[in-house]
Amino acid sequence: MDDSTKVDEPPMRVMALHALAYCERLFYLEEVEEIREADDRVYAGRRLHEERVAPQDDDTREFRSFEVSSDELGLFGIIDATRVRDGEWVVYEHKKGRCQRGKDKIALAWPSDRLQVTAYAVLLEEQLGQPVQEGRVRYHQDNVTVKVAIDATARQELVDSLALARRLRASDDRPPVTANEKLCRRCSLRVVCLPEEERLANLPADERPKATLFPSHRDRRTLHVMTVPTTVGRDARSLVIENDIGKKKVPIEQIDSVLLYGSAQISSQALSMCHYEQVAVQWVTSGGRVVGTLEPAGRVRQRIRQYEALTNQEACIRLAKATVLAKVQAQLQYLLRGSRADEEVRKACQKDLDAMRRVIGDCEAAESLATLRGIEGTVARHYFNSFNHLMLPRVPEELRMRGRTKHPPRDRLNCLLSFGYSLIYALVHRTLISVGLEPAFGFYHQPRTKAPPLVLDVMELFRTVLWEIPLVGSLNRGQWDVGADFEVCPGHVWLSDDGRKKAISLFEKRLTESYVHPYTGQSLEYGRMVELEVRLLEKEWTGCPGLYGTLRIR
Repeated sequence: MDDSTKVDEPPMRVMALHALAYCERLFYLEEVEEIREADDRVYAGRRLHEERVAPQDDDTREFRSFEVSSDELGLFGIIDATRVRDGEWVVYEHKKGRCQRGKDKIALAWPSDRLQVTAYAVLLEEQLGQPVQEGRVRYHQDNVTVKVAIDATARQELVDSLALARRLRASDDRPPVTANEKLCRRCSLRVVCLPEEERLANLPADERPKATLFPSHRDRRTLHVMTVPTTVGRDARSLVIENDIGKKKVPIEQIDSVLLYGSAQISSQALSMCHYEQVAVQWVTSGGRVVGTLEPAGRVRQRIRQYEALTNQEACIRLAKATVLAKVQAQLQYLLRGSRADEEVRKACQKDLDAMRRVIGDCEAAESLATLRGIEGTVARHYFNSFNHLMLPRVPEELRMRGRTKHPPRDRLNCLLSFGYSLIYALVHRTLISVGLEPAFGFYHQPRTKAPPLVLDVMELFRTVLWEIPLVGSLNRGQWDVGADFEVCPGHVWLSDDGRKKAISLFEKRLTESYVHPYTGQSLEYGRMVELEVRLLEKEWTGCPGLYGTLRIR
């Protein structure tokens, strides 16, 4: 290799070159921004290597799973296996999937696999001090082994790939979405990249096909630890929840987040596993207020882009408009829908409905955040003024609106509203962190309290759809006990243990219900909808603005 490969920078993983040959954007997300997601194919590949695949021929000397590196190349990796055949060293790489098929269906190695095995061969060659002329890729789904010649062409391809990788690593801009749509369907980072959503932006609304790559359902669920005293520990790859009631073991693969209420505790071993598996952990008061969140390290470039974008006042006003418009239209639409079936109810709400329509019309023309806050406050006042009309006559008077009170809530309905909003807050907060955004740097709310402004910004999209609608439905079904579900104290009302469990159950059930996103045309669980909106928000400053805040209810 020539001296141009010698650079004073962190070494690169061989697997990063594999990603580069597959898709430059995938390389950038994984190697530069350090965003890595494991889907079912990734887990299957890991299991294949953990099973220590047996040799497929009569090799007599074999070495498996060992690290090789080169200071000259600035490259390192772990070789699956090497064997000596006829006195020559051969590098082996195992792949779970199928090989590429050429003319007459001849088995070929995929370009990314060919580059990977070439890199391992060159690294092994440097370490041994003797030539390595051949690599082999074993494709287990086809049950075939493909030979790769480590010749001058392969070596030059490695040099060129390293040069490209370093140029990309030095850039602050993500490469564009690949033109080969087929690659996206098998990519573990399609949920981060959102290639379909970017492609849809270039099409007229009436010509957009339905998006299909973003997962419609959550693979994991939230673990709420409410019983006190309770300790969460670790046993192998499971969390163990232990209290006076008994012991329960939950595999980590089934959990996306852990919420610890009150004085519930978690061990350092369990925390370490949650951090490694990207499982969010949040500490929450009995009243629902988030007091701490386990936050992963990294995501530096993502946050730098966010800082730069949100120091632009025009960008902030544009995003705030989208947020406020989505929120107030949701409130108006829900009030319209809830009063549609009863003429008397519609007449009672008409004054507030008309006032809300007038004010919403001023939203697009707003030129400042203060104006938008005034519009939002006016709409909220009329909305909650008619909130009781959404309830059936059988709902007890103790559970009806008497005016909005917050810190603390002074009646049962405000207690329910506040607790539900806290659940949304917790969900948005951990979603922002998992996506890689900085919750403290927002575009609409101001940093007046400990609450991170971006969390308050994004949760405005979901107050009505995730909590107010299911809450009113539960009130109309008579699911709340005015005595047993609440703790009434002078000046404030809290949920009891039973009431808290009911609220969490209602919220989690809502997250599993599906709705068609108006932009993508895809039916998503509401839990996924929150993640999609956060990722669309990041698109605002990564080359595809205008997609955030398009969520509407019918």
